[in-house]
Amino acid sequence: MPKHQTKCITSIGGQALIEGIMMRGPQKTVVASRLPNQGIDIDDMNITPLKNKCKILGWPFIRGITGLIESLMIGYKALGISAEKAGMDESVEPSKFDQWCNRVFGDKIMAVIMAFSGVFGICVAIGLFFFLPVLSFNGIKALAGSPEGLEPWRSTIEGCMRILIFMLYLLLISVIPSVKRMFRYHGAEHKTIFCYENEEELTVENVRKYKRFHPRCGTSFMVLMLVVGIVVGFFIPFQEPILRTCCKLLCMPVCVSIGYELIRICGRHDNIVTRIIAAPGLWMQRITTREPDDTMIEVAIAAIQEVIPENGEDLVRL
Repeated sequence: MPKHQTKCITSIGGQALIEGIMMRGPQKTVVASRLPNQGIDIDDMNITPLKNKCKILGWPFIRGITGLIESLMIGYKALGISAEKAGMDESVEPSKFDQWCNRVFGDKIMAVIMAFSGVFGICVAIGLFFFLPVLSFNGIKALAGSPEGLEPWRSTIEGCMRILIFMLYLLLISVIPSVKRMFRYHGAEHKTIFCYENEEELTVENVRKYKRFHPRCGTSFMVLMLVVGIVVGFFIPFQEPILRTCCKLLCMPVCVSIGYELIRICGRHDNIVTRIIAAPGLWMQRITTREPDDTMIEVAIAAIQEVIPENGEDLVRL
């Protein structure tokens, strides 16, 4: 492939309620699921990119927010597909709680569960990554005896706390067997995309030899957002935990936009600057990706083959 070109196939997620991979291309997004009979089922998400509806949503520093919204929409829909497939097994006797939920919510039960999970997850994330670091720093200041001397370091210390919390969270969940498998599927996604970007035939043998760390990854994006958040935090004057947390939430679009542009640059250019920028995210991928087995690679290949455009629109000039 010419050096001035790159391919914009991206992978999203790994395992939800059943094993599978979500892959997103320029024209379509699909979910490839490993069924209980070991077959591979492909579901087209039928999602039109938001930038196709409004051109401004694809502009630099706006497309990052657009991409995040699309990822949330796609992830929500994919969880619904996964839950539907997981519910096909009627041999399992529903518990009394399941029976009560079915009576109360009926066909809307999955929507209710997913909405509750989403709200709960957002509240936990705000508490852990925004409120807790601010509260902890205020506590450190109170114990230090020289509060004004520490204040210039507030944003740096809070940012390091967020990165540490993120890393500890990933390490803790990585010991869960189902999450381990999800991370192996994540590795299969990256290896398959590398194989495709190097224009090799998509076979298990070819995919297997590639590395599992990819600069254009959601993990790297999260790390870049956290690092950008440290810089943004220097411009927030408030010290009160709730007020500072609210300001940081309002600044989230800025962090998303800058982080997205940085990850695009790292994915398309290979030089000393991009390597330094990408290094923390690639290191973190040592936690969020694992070496896959051949069956996982097969699912990744099936997913990517469905989203490769026939007209070459995945070749993007830089």
